[in-house]
Amino acid sequence: MNDRIRAPRIRVVDGNTDQQIGIMTPQEAIQIARSRGLDVVEVAPEAKPPVCKIISYGKWKYEQSKHQKDKGKQKGGKVKEMKFRINISPHDYTTKMQHAEEFLDESNKLRVVCQFRGREMAHPEIGMRLMNRVIEDLKTMAHVDMIPKQAGRAISMTLSPIAQHLRHRKFEKPKVAYVEDVGDEDDDDDEDERTPHVHTLSMDEILSHMEEDDGRPKRRH
Repeated sequence: MNDRIRAPRIRVVDGNTDQQIGIMTPQEAIQIARSRGLDVVEVAPEAKPPVCKIISYGKWKYEQSKHQKDKGKQKGGKVKEMKFRINISPHDYTTKMQHAEEFLDESNKLRVVCQFRGREMAHPEIGMRLMNRVIEDLKTMAHVDMIPKQAGRAISMTLSPIAQHLRHRKFEKPKVAYVEDVGDEDDDDDEDERTPHVHTLSMDEILSHMEEDDGRPKRRH
């Protein structure tokens, strides 16, 4: 930090904006930092040249401590599983997203499974679009550990929570406990012999109302 930096030249980054200021001597960086009432902190000593931030040393130490605590919390998390059908209704999708955010905010990993039944197997691209929609909607809470892959009659992927201080909910917190409502993927494929889920759309409705750009059902008029 400051006068203790021994490298002849350093790459300097603004600690507030993460924008690069330039490559200069430590003395030049210290002059800039002192004019702002801040410090020069070496954050990547192994880089060539070493990377330093102009930031309050106290603030930097606090961020490092918080980051280490977040990593410790994530190590103790569990793997939660959430199942989807490609004909899920908007209401059910929102409810599942609320619970998905809750699982991730508790530092759990999330395994997401999209199940196919009957003639749904003829349209795996709809399942992939649904999985990509889940990734997009959870990007402020998680990153992708395992990309969506199809195996048999299901597509699955795994998400891990990002650092706690970076998480931001897109959906409201759930008001009730989560109850899985998707049946076993090995159920009989004869759709006429099953009672459909109360909030699902038919396959014909999905195909007739599918948007070409993102795969979401169009609004009905």
